[in-house]
Amino acid sequence: MKTLRVASVVGTRPEAIKMVPVLRELRKHPQIEATLISTAQHREMLDQVFGLFGIEPNIDLDVMKPNQSLNLIVERAVHGLDEALGTLAPDVLLVQGDTTTAFVAALAGFHRRIEVGHVEAGLRSNNRYNPYPEEMNRRLISGVVAQYFGHNQESYLNLIREGIAEQDIYLTGNTVVDCLMGVASTAKGYLAKHLPSTFHLNGKRMILITAHRRENHNGPIGELCEAVVEMAREMPELSFLYPVHMNPKVRETVFPLLSGLPNVALIEPLPYCAFVEAMATSHLILTDSGGVQEEAPSLGKPVLVLRETTERPEGVSAGSAKIIGTKRERIVAETLSLLRNRSEYEQMAACRSPYGDGRAAERTVQGILHHFGMATRPDAFLPQTTRSLETVDQTSLAWTV
Repeated sequence: MKTLRVASVVGTRPEAIKMVPVLRELRKHPQIEATLISTAQHREMLDQVFGLFGIEPNIDLDVMKPNQSLNLIVERAVHGLDEALGTLAPDVLLVQGDTTTAFVAALAGFHRRIEVGHVEAGLRSNNRYNPYPEEMNRRLISGVVAQYFGHNQESYLNLIREGIAEQDIYLTGNTVVDCLMGVASTAKGYLAKHLPSTFHLNGKRMILITAHRRENHNGPIGELCEAVVEMAREMPELSFLYPVHMNPKVRETVFPLLSGLPNVALIEPLPYCAFVEAMATSHLILTDSGGVQEEAPSLGKPVLVLRETTERPEGVSAGSAKIIGTKRERIVAETLSLLRNRSEYEQMAACRSPYGDGRAAERTVQGILHHFGMATRPDAFLPQTTRSLETVDQTSLAWTV
């Protein structure tokens, strides 16, 4: 039996969450020899995911340095990856998403003449600085990739418009839904361990907040915090939960502005199970995260997107997400409108997820095998087949974590 050597690279927590289902699926196939390389671009938050799912990288490059620039990440990661790929000599290198780790890994693989597979290929905002640097990372990755694993028809059309051959594109759905479905039924009792003793929900409506993107560092996150101050004082019956990103530029803005408000809890970044429980417990979510835009619809949670544009327009089209920008006045107006307009809220909450059906990892691995002539082509994910978590038999999906 031919052995196919597949190496996967991750460097950040979102990458790891989305690659966990793929790593598990790879290990189900005896004809695949799977290895994992970690750049540890985000050391602590990445280690949370590895620990949760019992994953240990075969190679850990440990490129993390305090306040490092993007160019320093590139320099350290490309050197370490070149050595690792020279040692492993994989047949295919899997990268996920649009991080600096993903871009550097794809480039290093191309330089080694290794075929690169891109999980979550084809996302586009069509604004090179928003999100930054992700939009350019994903475009640069597409230029060196051999296998494109897009999550839906929008991704497929973006790639076709850029001249990618149809036979190289596999529509898989998004692996984040696989991971979410895998842990949602077991994510109970984790959140309370991370809440301050003075912070009690007691049936209150809770707004979950995440904001960390680089393009939002110099001003927009401050606008968000000022909006939260205004809403927290105007509606003391609300609770606001903000797991604050480890980036010092985020923390030096958030803590001075939001500390001391009795109905606002500023906590450390949550382990994944606790974060899934936080999403499920929330009434609505304010976020600039791409991953949260994909996860929340499967939990029936409306998302107000703290950005000027999104590479995930299908959520907006489906009605599960709304782009509201980063200005204080609009954040307040849109949030309070959704809180006070029950019909609008229920309409958003009832939207079906356009992002996946829990089989993205299966399709991805079958696509790799198909590319190398070792399996039939997988079926394409179609959004109309998506099931909400309420209609899924979770006994077949639940993972032990």
